[in-house]
Amino acid sequence: MAFHQDYLGIKQPAVGQLIRELRQTLKLTQEKFAAQLGVSFPTINRWENGHATPSPLALKQLETLLNQLAESPDRALQESSQAIQRKYLPPRRLNA
Repeated sequence: MAFHQDYLGIKQPAVGQLIRELRQTLKLTQEKFAAQLGVSFPTINRWENGHATPSPLALKQLETLLNQLAESPDRALQESSQAIQRKYLPPRRLNA
């Protein structure tokens, strides 16, 4: 379980808040967001409410989605994605 929490460097409840903000940025219901990620509605609900932690694969999908939004031609999506990343994801250090 520690691996799940440490994958992106965030812990519950922050991961649930990140998921909620990302979903709301995309203007998707939990059902539609679940379909986009290939999981069930109850799974998204449990993640957002802190009753479950996303798997490493799901966390990677969320990170990829945030990165895609940061490169979106839609300026509002870019800014929202960048704000979410600054708020929840620690800066990554490059190893020399």
